[in-house]
Amino acid sequence: MIDTAIYIHIPFCDHKCIYCDFYSIINYENTSRYLEAVKKEIANYAKQFAHNRKIISIFFGGGTPSLMEAGYLCEIIKEINTNFSVNDDAEITLETNPGTVSKAKLTDFKNAGINRISVGIQSFDDDDLKFLTRIHDSKTAKKTLYDASEAGFENLSLDLIFNLPNQTKEKWKKNLEESVALPIKHLSAYSLILEQGTILNKMVLDGKVKLQDVDYDADLYELTLEFLSANGFTQYEVSNFAKPGFQCIHNNAYWHYKEYLSFGTSAHSFANSKRWKNYSSARFYIDAVNKKGNAAASEEDLTKEQMLDEYVMLALRSAGLDLAELQNKFGNAWYQKNEKLIQKLITEKFLIPKRNKLALTSSGFAICDEILLKLE
Repeated sequence: MIDTAIYIHIPFCDHKCIYCDFYSIINYENTSRYLEAVKKEIANYAKQFAHNRKIISIFFGGGTPSLMEAGYLCEIIKEINTNFSVNDDAEITLETNPGTVSKAKLTDFKNAGINRISVGIQSFDDDDLKFLTRIHDSKTAKKTLYDASEAGFENLSLDLIFNLPNQTKEKWKKNLEESVALPIKHLSAYSLILEQGTILNKMVLDGKVKLQDVDYDADLYELTLEFLSANGFTQYEVSNFAKPGFQCIHNNAYWHYKEYLSFGTSAHSFANSKRWKNYSSARFYIDAVNKKGNAAASEEDLTKEQMLDEYVMLALRSAGLDLAELQNKFGNAWYQKNEKLIQKLITEKFLIPKRNKLALTSSGFAICDEILLKLE
């Protein structure tokens, strides 16, 4: 059986934040038609993929999936359970935005089968939240996490963004301090990325916003690693940190190069050495699923070389490159080609060999992209 993750994209949103480049729509006219299309797409792909797969995680992302009622998500979970073999202990995550849920609604989500909540807080500084055009304030963010804990969720995560314009080290450290004081087991910390097509990108191009430089970004990242390590969080991927036993199964499916099936608008899938992407437009997506059972807008058969590159990149960005597994999957040519550089990176303390794995050190994580570019 092939361990497989499932992602569900819920595009509906109350408001588009200035930095967001994920597909979302600010209306609810097609929620019922969208639900039926997602269920139909799941059932259709199950005919091809269900026979030899075990579902280890289900992740609802968006958009703002927490805007939906529990019954809406429950129908999708039931459709997956009907068509696929799902692990009894499968991780089922719901991305949640503060201000979209009450304690009662969170309890409903728990009863619907959700067992992990990931809260998009981004900052505990109200001025930063206004800049990011988030719909919540710091007080609401904290209440959402306490409400989720009281509703019975132990597996709680939050997202933060660092290197915002004018963000001092003191302000960022305060964000981290407020985070670890909350009942969370997992934290994702992302550097502010300028994505084409976003409102923020236009603001920067127009000179209305100035981003801080890469050296300052690296300093904030180093601060993050040191602070979270000192507070009981282990880094298991470039941007993700967890208490023992609470690494995100869904994240690890991506980082460990496991296969995943994704449903809904703009969703990407990877299975049987092939990658495909759905239409972004909700209207195109619904029409395509109703006509042919899927909404694939493009697909690509991956070469052995592409899969090797992706495998190495993902492994080094996370738990480390298992050399025995690498040789079993792809042979020994890659290691032989890069052996001199690998030894140099070990000497310079950017890589560390441990139990037949090559893992990045904290210093290595800070220049991860630069290292990956050097490897052939």
